[in-house]
Amino acid sequence: MRIVITEFISLDGVVQAPGGQGEDDDGGFAHGGWSHPFFDPEVVGGSFTEAMENAQALLFGRRTWQTMAAAWPGRAGDPFADRMNSIPKYVVSGTLGESDLTWNNTTHIDGDRAVARIRELQEAEGGDLVVMGSPTLVRTLLAEGLVDELRLMVMPVLLGGGKSIFPMDGALRTLELVSTTISPAGVHVCTYRPAPMA
Repeated sequence: MRIVITEFISLDGVVQAPGGQGEDDDGGFAHGGWSHPFFDPEVVGGSFTEAMENAQALLFGRRTWQTMAAAWPGRAGDPFADRMNSIPKYVVSGTLGESDLTWNNTTHIDGDRAVARIRELQEAEGGDLVVMGSPTLVRTLLAEGLVDELRLMVMPVLLGGGKSIFPMDGALRTLELVSTTISPAGVHVCTYRPAPMA
């Protein structure tokens, strides 16, 4: 399976709490819901729809999974919500137990062996394994060279600090821009893939 990262991201590289106030206040982050003014159903929403159409499964870190698990089951009846609720899901966590996996079709990946297990999933046949949010997990995937595609919805806003998906390990990683679309609100939907090293 291809591992595809899909993120709302600010111009200064922040991905924290795009969905709403209280979603993730770590570090005193005060801008929850910052993506809403820039969302449009055609370009930004269309990018998510396309990602879901190609997805065989979803992969989350614990916090993002818990946020999604609290939101999506209550939206049943909407085609996108129904797809979110029915598709196989994996959650990486060192604290969740099997009894905590209340969101339909979720499989637990133990945090201690997450990289090895995700590598196995990547090597398996099938469609895309799509990751949304989950900045800690995405940093690990990028650092381990486990990302096949990075789809960033770059929004014209500066947030002044917050969680990032990018490793800070000093390593050089070259990407190639595969496609880009600009929404009427100035969101750049950019798709990148790892570029072969020269």
